[in-house]
Amino acid sequence: MSWLRALRETARSGLTVERRRLAPVIAARGALGLALVMGFSLAVFGPAVAVSSAFGAFQAAIATFQRSWRPRPTLALASGGSLAVSTFLGYLTGSHTVLFLALLLLWTFLSGLAWAAGPTAGIIASSNVAIMLVTVTLPTSVATAAGHAAMIFAGGVVQAALIVLLPVRPWGAQRDALADALAAEADYARRLRHDPVAPFDPVPLMTARSAAAVTPRQARRRPAELHGPRRLAERIRPVLASLADPAVGVPAEGPQRDRVRELLAAAGEILDAAAHAIRHGEPVRSTPAAVAALRTPDTGTILGDRAHRAARRLAALLGDVVETAEPRTETSPGEARTSPGEGRTSPGEARTGPATPTPTSTPTPTPTTVPTPRTRPTLLRLAPFVLARMRAEVRPGSAILRHALRVSGVTAAGYLLGLVLPFGHGYWAPMASVMVMRPDFSQTYARSVARFGGTLVGVALATAVVRTAHPGTYLSAGLAVLCAFGMYLLMRTGYAVSQVCVAAYVVFLLGMEGSGVGQTVRDRVLLTLLGGLLAMLGYALYPAWETPRLRGRLADWLTTSGRYAAAVAARYADPAGPGSPDVREALLAARAARVAWHDALGRAGHEPVRHRGLSHAAAEGAGHALAEFGRAAMLLEAHLPERGAPPLPAAAGLAEALREATERGAKAVRERRAPAWDDLRETVGAWDAEVTDPLLRKAARLLLAALDELSAALADA
Repeated sequence: MSWLRALRETARSGLTVERRRLAPVIAARGALGLALVMGFSLAVFGPAVAVSSAFGAFQAAIATFQRSWRPRPTLALASGGSLAVSTFLGYLTGSHTVLFLALLLLWTFLSGLAWAAGPTAGIIASSNVAIMLVTVTLPTSVATAAGHAAMIFAGGVVQAALIVLLPVRPWGAQRDALADALAAEADYARRLRHDPVAPFDPVPLMTARSAAAVTPRQARRRPAELHGPRRLAERIRPVLASLADPAVGVPAEGPQRDRVRELLAAAGEILDAAAHAIRHGEPVRSTPAAVAALRTPDTGTILGDRAHRAARRLAALLGDVVETAEPRTETSPGEARTSPGEGRTSPGEARTGPATPTPTSTPTPTPTTVPTPRTRPTLLRLAPFVLARMRAEVRPGSAILRHALRVSGVTAAGYLLGLVLPFGHGYWAPMASVMVMRPDFSQTYARSVARFGGTLVGVALATAVVRTAHPGTYLSAGLAVLCAFGMYLLMRTGYAVSQVCVAAYVVFLLGMEGSGVGQTVRDRVLLTLLGGLLAMLGYALYPAWETPRLRGRLADWLTTSGRYAAAVAARYADPAGPGSPDVREALLAARAARVAWHDALGRAGHEPVRHRGLSHAAAEGAGHALAEFGRAAMLLEAHLPERGAPPLPAAAGLAEALREATERGAKAVRERRAPAWDDLRETVGAWDAEVTDPLLRKAARLLLAALDELSAALADA
């Protein structure tokens, strides 16, 4: 992509306004916290302290809107506390330009490294640096600076207290994540009716798994229905695929295919009903037709032996989903049953009264105990891990390190230019730079354009109001709260829209203290434009392109997929049941590598860089081939033998051949060579001679065919 086209695409992306579901109640709660803090500060301490406390409450509320599974009060306290420390340290060195510049470089560098801990930490750290540039200009002494820092932290405390006192849809984010995972499974089942080899995006399942990790405090309060459906959804997916795939399931047309389509449609309806119940905390209401389709007694006479076993397993898993999705009063997972099928009611039954066991010919899965919930460390216990991840990024070739160096250099340059330019309030330039810079190209350039456009509109509107209406202190405070409410409400609709509200908020807030109208619209807009241009220039001069790293991402996906396929094959040689932990861990690693590949491919598509050996067509073909490889391994996983089943010794050789072949292939991909699979081809040929099961023979051929497709795609590159 050329630079001109890249700039045009990123500008369009930055100015895009999306239609999103708004959360006016949550936005009103954040604005209420801001109003309480500002009103108290104005009445007791005066406008200067009110400005500092308002920034603390404003930033704490923004932190709670970030995509994080931690308790929102914790995020508000962490944001308010870190901003208070930043402000106080900034004031101590503010009167000495060299010392303050050194602190700014250090603080900005650390905020850049904070992206190693995730986007929430990176956004909070960047916002702290940006707001510090404003708040350090307000105090006049060390004691006053300490008071301002205390009020900033008090703003975070107030926002945290409001979240506790005025809860809005508790566990709503976790409910949505789990419901989205079940809805994705339902959509997958419906698509399989028309496309038996339809792809599946594992991101909803990965998001639900991340949301399932809880802190010790959350574990005591989590609703019971959020415990089990995710694990069941994970087990349903391979069963759906094996039931629909003509290669290992039923013929593409005929009575068997018609019955499979009925089963898939019923599975989609029941999964959707479970998703709706979890999202809203209501009983599961399955349609009678869907329940009847799963319980039709003639399924065994229509479907073949293996397809019939898959259908029975699907019915049992769906019954477990319905049971676990029912809202219950208990929250402790220790009171759950010891067998997923024990005491289960059929889908659609007992929706108006107490659940009663219903006899069924469907065998229950292997008895298992309910696993303990995934734990998430508290912020204090998380600190050593975050520091370790930040230290791990201080190495040559790290994109996070390049971002930290880039953002610290650009922010320092903007601060120095703001000092020498005759505009006054020069912090607008470095503040714009630090807020728009991100570790990747497209977000940095899109946000730069969006911030300039939003600032232009917001500052112009707010300044026009100030010039014409001449609002007093309290009216300015009210207008600032109104702008903050608009920002909270529209935050997820687009960066440009939110920046209109942010720019107006800053104007009214500083006008409350008397310094908001001392600068013209032209000066503010020019300084914001300067900050955005510096950010864009910094990335152009010191980039961290994703395009050259695509082969490494592809090699990682190939390696993890090979380990997953090898782990599945090894379980045929040493049966351990469907819940094998090594298979599960290998699957999670393969999913993470797949998502990393697709994210990198999306970022590379917007970069003004030549493909350097991996064209768009080659990348698309390679990604499709590895997706097919993973699907073939998943078909094998769907029919893993139960614990104690007769072992298949030949599977051990296939597992070792898959592991070695994919590791050699990954090395060839990194070295810009098309991998060869001769050794694996010999193993698969011997496998065909030794194994009589048609499913296993076909799955091995599918694995090899997918790898051949990968080599063909890379050979074209």
